[in-house]
Amino acid sequence: MKITALTTYSVAPRWCFLRVDTDEGITGWGEPVIEGRAHTVAAAVDELSDYLIGKDPMSIEAHWQVLTKGGFYRGGPILSSAVAGIDQALWDITGKALGVPVWQLLGGAVRDRVRVYSWIGGDRPDEVAEAALERQAAGFTAIKMNASAELEPIDTPRATREIVDRVAAVRAATGDEFDIAIDFHGRLSAPMAKRVLPLLEPYLPFFVEEPVVPELSDRIGEIVGATSIPIATGERLYSRWDFHSVLEQGVAVVQPDLSHAGGISEVRRIAAAAESRGIALAPHCPLGPIALAASLQVGFNAPNLLIQEQSLGIHYNTGSDLLDYLVDPTVFAYRDGYVDLLRAPGLGIEVDEKAVLRAAEHGHRWRNPIWSHRDGSFAEW
Repeated sequence: MKITALTTYSVAPRWCFLRVDTDEGITGWGEPVIEGRAHTVAAAVDELSDYLIGKDPMSIEAHWQVLTKGGFYRGGPILSSAVAGIDQALWDITGKALGVPVWQLLGGAVRDRVRVYSWIGGDRPDEVAEAALERQAAGFTAIKMNASAELEPIDTPRATREIVDRVAAVRAATGDEFDIAIDFHGRLSAPMAKRVLPLLEPYLPFFVEEPVVPELSDRIGEIVGATSIPIATGERLYSRWDFHSVLEQGVAVVQPDLSHAGGISEVRRIAAAAESRGIALAPHCPLGPIALAASLQVGFNAPNLLIQEQSLGIHYNTGSDLLDYLVDPTVFAYRDGYVDLLRAPGLGIEVDEKAVLRAAEHGHRWRNPIWSHRDGSFAEW
């Protein structure tokens, strides 16, 4: 079997899908994207296709090594995201060719279902208690929320109390049998993190995600030492080497993204490295159905999986949502806050090619907001 074509599709709301064709008629799908840089990643896929055309798609690891190292210049989110989508598609093809799901190729499933969480609140969180109750009523047992909009390097007591009050409101509304994860998107400085996180401890957050920007990963140990709240990070780390330093600093949860961190091949290695240090895995995935399917394939197999992010109803999904590109959306039917084992071959989903082609006619130019501090200087979104 040989690869004959790689085709990317820019589809709403902010995704990029990849179709890999073979001479035996088996097609694999991947999701190579950096949100806001989808066209750049697609161009990288096109460049990498020069190597892949004519190759055996089942030589996954050999291709991963060449794609990540063969161009001399290595690393970074664009290359690793392009490789991630290709890697997903090659696993999909291999599973379909052998008639088994990817988790079987990884050594089999260690669980029958995976716990998932839902998003509330948006970028500028408001009415979070009501939104949390809606998700709880829908059967979810955990949510994630932004607790703030932009923050000054050392912000006011009022800004600090507003963060605490939002989390307190969600805890009061949902009770103690419900988990609340808090995403700061790197909006806290290290001093603000040390101020804010201890004040959140009475509300027992599930974890706090990315309290500081990834450029300050060498300081994450300070944050871990300043609070009893489990600290999570990793959506903007792209390889096992990027994760090496944070694994040594006491983080509780790692969050590699299957569409950013080298795909199934690399994330399973990151998961194993985390497991060896007693660290849980919670793959980042505010993306589309292919990325979620790839995440779940790793999650079914990884002993240290904690929970899986998914994007159904997330505030970014304006115009299109997670299930719109699937022939059978019931594969992601959530029951009691869990998704059952995907049993179909490959990634376990059937992409609706007609829906993809219709969406690709319009494409998208999604860009993240650009925020400013009160003095007009750049603020982290």
